Amino acid sequence: MSNRFADGLDAAVQKAFTRPAPKTAGPQMRYLVKQLGGTKPVAQMLRISQRTVERYVKDQIKKPRPDLAARMEREVKKRWQPQIRARARAKAASTGGIVIDTRARMGYTAPIGTTDQDRIRHLTVALPPQYAARLFDAQDAGAGDAELQQIAAEALKEVYFQDGGRRAGSLEEVRFTDVEHLEFDL
Repeated sequence: MSNRFADGLDAAVQKAFTRPAPKTAGPQMRYLVKQLGGTKPVAQMLRISQRTVERYVKDQIKKPRPDLAARMEREVKKRWQPQIRARARAKAASTGGIVIDTRARMGYTAPIGTTDQDRIRHLTVALPPQYAARLFDAQDAGAGDAELQQIAAEALKEVYFQDGGRRAGSLEEVRFTDVEHLEFDL
């Protein structure tokens, strides 16, 4: 199962980085060793031997396997510039909000006689800070993609479909499925 929403939120926060994360294997491995305090925890996290970690640190190995390279990059980006990451998330959750750009099948539950048919829509909507806070809090609590998708659907219901209470007041639930494209921006 993909973590499309969680990955999208992470990518949005990473745009706030002030310096690029290490790109090659040696610097990435040295960074992870420094962050985790030794080669043994890094080896366990990446599911490789401690000796292999030491060889990457000394630049004796320069080109990792594709699956290992992806794991290393993901773990480095997860830990890179934690204060900048926290500041960007706090700003989005308090004042800035978050922008969602998606192409997905959307429909809604409404009273009989309305046009609630699901259809593919491409939306770019600025969500208010309280929804950014809910998304980030749920992600921190370990929520799955389904829960993050539900929060995004509630946000789209209020902001896009109901326009902050100015229309479609009888709208009950928004269905947000078959996500083809998803991107967040702070």
